[in-house]
Amino acid sequence: MKIIIVGGTGTIGSAVVKALKTRHSLVIVGHQHGNFQVDITDMASIEKMYHAIGHFDALISTTGQLHFGPFEEMTPSDHMRGINSKLMGQINLVHAGLKQINNHGSFTLTSGILSDDPIRFGASASMINAALNGFVRGSAIEMPRGIRINIVSPTVITESLESYGDFFRGYEPVPADKVALAYCKSVEGLQTGQIYKSGW
Repeated sequence: MKIIIVGGTGTIGSAVVKALKTRHSLVIVGHQHGNFQVDITDMASIEKMYHAIGHFDALISTTGQLHFGPFEEMTPSDHMRGINSKLMGQINLVHAGLKQINNHGSFTLTSGILSDDPIRFGASASMINAALNGFVRGSAIEMPRGIRINIVSPTVITESLESYGDFFRGYEPVPADKVALAYCKSVEGLQTGQIYKSGW
């Protein structure tokens, strides 16, 4: 299969690339690196990426920014950071990708454990992750041409503890290569509308 991996140069994305590269033709997309670059907050940038890549069989998204901080200090712009990036960025990857994806292709997005298990300073992240899960379940029943859509919801990644460990006290981290297996299951399997919980 020809698989686009948006965020393929990041921590999870790199593990997904490693897990799939021997079996498929991969197109690695990053914000600044990779085979192609994209700004997922900009629909024109997303459409330009798809035009350059052409038709494909699957898209995996492991990207998107979130805001962490005290809820009482959050501003609308703090929430919009995650809405514009992780939420609408991934949703727009699906909307624009429908024009280029082959019949019976698949989309795999990324949410996270905070949709179900909130933490201090994570109210905005919980909102975004839950919204993504809802989008995948809702859109799965309307996908045309046999196209599938799933989402991977990982716990905190072992390789990211230096950056995010203080937010996730008491959580058991999971290695990125284990999380990558859920993306393989989504892309290489037949299920749709699924939330694959990885590490929790």
